[in-house]
Amino acid sequence: MRKHIFNAGPCKLSDRTLENTSKAILELENSGQSILEVSHRSKDFQKVIDETVALFHEVLDIPENYSILFLGGGASMQFCMIPYNFMNKKAFYLNTGTWSTKAIKEAKMWGEVVEVSSKDKGFTYIPKDLNVPADVDYVNITTNNTISGTEILEDMDFDAPLIADMSSDILSRPVDISKYAMIYGGAQKNIGPAGATFVIIKNDFLDKVVDRPIPTMLKYSTHVEKESMFNTPPCINIFAIRETFNWVKEMGGLKAMDKLADDRANLLYGAIYESKMFKGTVAKEDRSRMNIVFVMEDQYKELEAEFISFAASKNCIGIKGHRSVGGFRASTYNASTMEDVQVLVAAMKEFEEKHA
Repeated sequence: MRKHIFNAGPCKLSDRTLENTSKAILELENSGQSILEVSHRSKDFQKVIDETVALFHEVLDIPENYSILFLGGGASMQFCMIPYNFMNKKAFYLNTGTWSTKAIKEAKMWGEVVEVSSKDKGFTYIPKDLNVPADVDYVNITTNNTISGTEILEDMDFDAPLIADMSSDILSRPVDISKYAMIYGGAQKNIGPAGATFVIIKNDFLDKVVDRPIPTMLKYSTHVEKESMFNTPPCINIFAIRETFNWVKEMGGLKAMDKLADDRANLLYGAIYESKMFKGTVAKEDRSRMNIVFVMEDQYKELEAEFISFAASKNCIGIKGHRSVGGFRASTYNASTMEDVQVLVAAMKEFEEKHA
């Protein structure tokens, strides 16, 4: 029986992605080879990566003057690659959680970081009215914060080049790509299995690469020029990403994903805020639709472990909160269904009836 998966990453994947990737492990589209053993230089795999790039452009409405890359090292590798390539003297970082904190640590090795943070309230809100200095090389934001449960739901505007970590909300809403110099993220939170990193980069942003020695593998231009084939790419991951994009198209595209994200979140947040036992942790206007963080009221804290076990008995798994926050976290990424959330809400209500 398929469980109701709320893991923060690796994520739940669509049935299409799982079924077609499973078939490709045995044989890739009548090639006589598995996707696990096919040469990345072959016509068989070239077809896969070409279709995946084309789907990226189509589904996200990415202009032609942007390149799509598939790299390794996760979003965490991008934390150092970005300043290595683009930070001359100063950059602006919006610090809204654990991952942007890690990105700032890397950036400080290359120059001055101007930081605006929501750490003062445990990263439970998104800072507003940002004052970005005119002389920064770029602005870096994290659009969704998997641990604290906040999300930037509208595209921001800055005079400086805007770079966004969209690891955990990519494909969940329409995005005006033209507002960004670069978008990046690990695939494992919304579009595929762990092991692939996507980068969407404006081609003329490469003209702003700082004049310093940069190792070949850490240059974006290396991977743009070689179309993600400078070294062996994560072939099976790219196949799974292709299948996820095809599934999103079948579902109705980003507008459909956006509505589904709203519907899932509204149902679960509604149950949390109507409850006498559970409560939310973030500012209502900034709450994430991807990672819904909640805790128990103080008088019920000792029941948290029991509720996690109870939810598991209802086949709801992956709801334990991050160790730095505690409580619970239901990650409702693109492939999460309304049924998944309905079962979790029913478990919450049943548990509350027994104990509150």
